[in-house]
Amino acid sequence: MSEQAYIPRAKKRYLDQVRSNLQSQFNYKNSQEIPKLEKIVLNIGVGETTKDTKIIKSAFTALETISGQKPVIAKAKKSVASFKLREGMPIGVKVTLRRDQMYDFVDRLVTIALPRVRDFRGLNGKSFDGNGNFAMGLKEHIVFPEIDYDSVDHVWGMDIIVCTTAKNDQEAKALLSEFEFPFSN
Repeated sequence: MSEQAYIPRAKKRYLDQVRSNLQSQFNYKNSQEIPKLEKIVLNIGVGETTKDTKIIKSAFTALETISGQKPVIAKAKKSVASFKLREGMPIGVKVTLRRDQMYDFVDRLVTIALPRVRDFRGLNGKSFDGNGNFAMGLKEHIVFPEIDYDSVDHVWGMDIIVCTTAKNDQEAKALLSEFEFPFSN
């Protein structure tokens, strides 16, 4: 009576379909050349902490709920007088997702969160960095199903950076398109 190990839906899709589609599209000779997702970094910048340092706790719990793992509080490296910012002040929270949590997040992002975004016209296909990494921003963190809309005191914007092992933007875009990222034309 062996229990079958849990495999995220997006990871199963990668192993079953995406790899073979990319191999035939780009004619890779070695299976290790096929691009894959490396990590996803979620970041919430909290500029209002200069007025009230308790606000960072709200962003912390929101990111913890969305990612399912404990975020790290990012602190200011330098003091900037014009922003009323002192060195060591908390200015945001971030978390890095890898392995199964990363694939679960990709699945929730593509199937649930992005369709909930108001006036969504697709992701910008030019938001790649030249090395196969993709960055996008969301104006509201409440599009994720884990967030209880009634208990939210602040609506946070967040950055999502998808890091891949692709060598160039064309390969990375093909990889993310296979995961059904909705790129606009």
